[in-house]
Amino acid sequence: MDPQADESPPSWRGLPSWLLSQTAGHAQRLVTDGFSAVGARGYHYRLLATLAEHGPASQATLGRRSGIHLSDMVAAINELAERGQVQRAPDPSDRRRNIVSLTAAGRRQLRLLEQELAARQDELLAPLTPEERGQLTELLSRLLDHHDRRAGATAEPWR
Repeated sequence: MDPQADESPPSWRGLPSWLLSQTAGHAQRLVTDGFSAVGARGYHYRLLATLAEHGPASQATLGRRSGIHLSDMVAAINELAERGQVQRAPDPSDRRRNIVSLTAAGRRQLRLLEQELAARQDELLAPLTPEERGQLTELLSRLLDHHDRRAGATAEPWR
């Protein structure tokens, strides 16, 4: 008889912090793999989605709106610009600053990324009913809002 067969899982496996961190790891892998399959990264999605929701903006404003640090954001904008998904133009009110805008190719890429993201969300949440998915999302949002307020920070999902 296998002596390990009678062992119950260690108590730490039931801790919410452990369960959240393990699930976050799966979520990160699924989303990263999904974006990678279409030649993108999480920062690309966040920038394209931010531009689609708020319109053209300076790099500094985009950084604030997307929660992406300036040094990471510039590299991501460079990648998107090389692919023709965003366009940079001098700000007419301040020539030292660039305004970034979404192109038609960027809108197409955003739709593709949204489809990929939806598929990965479905994969992650497969064992849950639609009602349970809503409950989980609400509970996680409350936790994140609470800790963001306490830390005065913004989360960095989907690099």
